[in-house]
Order: sequence, then C-alpha cells, then structure tokens
Amino acid sequence: KERWVPMVQEIDVLLVSGGDTLYLSYWMKQSGLADLLPSLRAVYVGLSAGSMVLTPRIGEDFVVWRPPTGGDKALGIVEFSIFPHVDHEDLPDNSMANAERWAAGIPGPAYAIDDQTAIKVTDGTVEVVSEGHWKLFTP
Repeated sequence: KERWVPMVQEIDVLLVSGGDTLYLSYWMKQSGLADLLPSLRAVYVGLSAGSMVLTPRIGEDFVVWRPPTGGDKALGIVEFSIFPHVDHEDLPDNSMANAERWAAGIPGPAYAIDDQTAIKVTDGTVEVVSEGHWKLFTP
C-alpha cells in the first residue's frame, strides 16, 4: 500500500475494465482500494464489470465466481444496479426481457443499458448519457 496508494491518490482518471464482478470486488476490498475510492478526486470510468462493481448487488444472473462470504453483493458505492450489454449481438442472454426478469430480483433501482449508454454520477446525482437504448427499473 505504501507504494500504490500515493500514486492512486494523484491520478485524474481511474479506468476499470470488465471481467468477473465479484472477483474484482473481492480484490478491491482485500487490497484496500475499495476503501480508498470514495476519497479519490479522480473520475472513475467503469466498463462492464468495472461499472457493476460499484453497485450494491449484481444479481444471481451475473455471479460466476462466488466470494467466501457468498451472495451477490458488490461495493455499494452507487445506489443502483446495472445490467450491461443489453441486446448485444454476441450475448443473446442479455436481452431486455431478461433484464426485466433480472431487475425483479434486485431490491433497488436497476438500469439495463446497451454499449452506447453510460451512467454519470456526480455528487449523488445520476444522469444517463445515451445514443442507444436503456431502461430504469424501480422496485
């Protein structure tokens, strides 16, 4: 930590790409990065699992690796969940119909977004920026 924390505290942008959301969440917690995130002045840019990791829950549909504590909880830095890659041609299970079914099991607000959509959060204010299609599901 004595080497990487000072460097991370000085960055302007932190880009976190995809992969296994819960594995990413686990190691962000284990390393101490999860605790550091809220204090960073950097812009956080998450792609796929990199965005899902900030949410409170990912839903059982997205659980691949299960952490020792079990469940589908991620970091909970934002107050909504994300179903990414809606209607992507290479991901037939990521349909809007499946997103709606997934959202029914999420206890809070949830966004289904395609790859032309971003969610911008500034000081707790949520804004959807899109040239594609998306949907907000509320419990």
